[in-house]
Amino acid sequence: MSKAAVIYWSGTGNTELMANAVLAGLRADGTDAAMCSVETITADEAAGCDRLALGCPAMGAEVLEEDSFEPFFTELEGKLSGKKVALFGSYGWGDGEWMRNWTERCAQAGAVLADPEGLIVHELPDEEGLARCEELGKQLAAL
Repeated sequence: MSKAAVIYWSGTGNTELMANAVLAGLRADGTDAAMCSVETITADEAAGCDRLALGCPAMGAEVLEEDSFEPFFTELEGKLSGKKVALFGSYGWGDGEWMRNWTERCAQAGAVLADPEGLIVHELPDEEGLARCEELGKQLAAL
């Protein structure tokens, strides 16, 4: 059985709600999955997982959160080759540029993406958005 982690940063709670739904999807088929905020895990620990669901909202000019998540991801990025990865996050403005940039970085690092476009939800995830998050978790588990 593979080991998976849902790692997220959330300023308003929106991405945390998404992370819980992704976790539910991962666990639906019995995948051993844990969830933690980015402040409580190292890149080396994350790299020990077969599957990673990474969640971060768009910040500022559509970038990853700069104090915790970006440094974590930059360190993890070189360890993603062959890893199965799902990306998700919420946004309040823009058109999803941060997610396009993030998926491109993962693809260039050799990650196998569950959804090549990543999953974005505008602001607070509604029932449909949470269902999409759960489905993303199931897709990641099935890779």
